[in-house]
Amino acid sequence: MAPTLRAGSADPPVEKAWVAAWTPVLASAVLGSVLTIAGISVYVRFFRRFPTSDAVRPVVLAERRWIKGVVTSVGDGDNFRLYHTPGPFWSKFRRVPDTSKELQNKTIHIRLSAVDAPEAGHFGRPPQPYASEAIAWLKSLIQGRRVHCQLVRRDQYGRIVANVHLPPRILPSPLFTGKNVSYEMIRAGWATAYLQSGAEYGTIGKEGFLKAEADAKAARRGMWAKGLSVETPAEYKRRFALDPIKGGAQVPQTTERTRGFLRNLWPWRS
Repeated sequence: MAPTLRAGSADPPVEKAWVAAWTPVLASAVLGSVLTIAGISVYVRFFRRFPTSDAVRPVVLAERRWIKGVVTSVGDGDNFRLYHTPGPFWSKFRRVPDTSKELQNKTIHIRLSAVDAPEAGHFGRPPQPYASEAIAWLKSLIQGRRVHCQLVRRDQYGRIVANVHLPPRILPSPLFTGKNVSYEMIRAGWATAYLQSGAEYGTIGKEGFLKAEADAKAARRGMWAKGLSVETPAEYKRRFALDPIKGGAQVPQTTERTRGFLRNLWPWRS
């Protein structure tokens, strides 16, 4: 039992004994608290899975955090569904669901940055020429594969805009990334560079994407095979924006949820 110091006592040996007895206890408590906080922070940063787009908090986007996962489906030529697989050992100990029922409310809706692909038929609008070919190309490249995504922002439809890369072929993936999916799509001629406000180009930069588009046009690849007179995705969108009757129903926009009181008390939570 640790010795106690009585009120009014000025006996130095008793005081030293009290300090000697309680110093290890206090040090252990402080060390335990630090390790607990560090452990929680490491888990949140590297091992917590984001099940849906709504689970990606604004602080994660502000940090432009990298995540990896498996592409479970491709919706349009410029977006897909990602099953987030955090940490280095996820695939060794767990399986990625592969049925629609298992994947319900368990994937992140990713919008490829920097590209504008031919539009499929949505909201009463007819599909754009080459839309099916663009979707087929993207599926052949990423569906069922693991990709690395740098999360950038949330768009007006609630999707997460991301710089998406394939894994590197040789170098270790935690330190390096492979080909940029958006850049490869533009080079193949199945998309144009996205030039609207809020565009994100990553390390390649706007000029790099514009050059890739110019090269695809010159080589008559993809949607440019029959010449340059094809309607671009941006022109298609402007045409339907000017004619709302042809454009069909308006798309509901989503709003981000604000951080709650408890989340503000715990800054490491994302």
